[in-house]
Amino acid sequence: MTTTPEHATWERLHALWEAGTPCALATVVSTFGSAPRRPGAIMLSTPDGKVTGSVSGGCVEGAVYDLCHQAIQDGIPVLERYGVSDDDAGAIGLTCGGTINVFVDASTDEPSPNWATSSST
Repeated sequence: MTTTPEHATWERLHALWEAGTPCALATVVSTFGSAPRRPGAIMLSTPDGKVTGSVSGGCVEGAVYDLCHQAIQDGIPVLERYGVSDDDAGAIGLTCGGTINVFVDASTDEPSPNWATSSST
């Protein structure tokens, strides 16, 4: 059985839950146009800055990392849209344009109720 990056991220998330370690999970929930990752792509972040997985593989990653840490601090989930036209993307050296919607939610001591169906992806 081949392990996917998402599978490794879910395994890491489970280990964090068992250890009682706070974390935030970012999930690509939808895409429009050209996008580097498909819906279901996930990124996990911990307060100490460790990241597992990826939601964009590009410039959006840093912004999502910041959202993860904000969610860990304040416990407020957020849905954020990132997008750029193909023409603008080429002008600044990105490989694709398009739009991705990313949902970020934190868990401080047990799985967030918002994640109940996420692990079936």
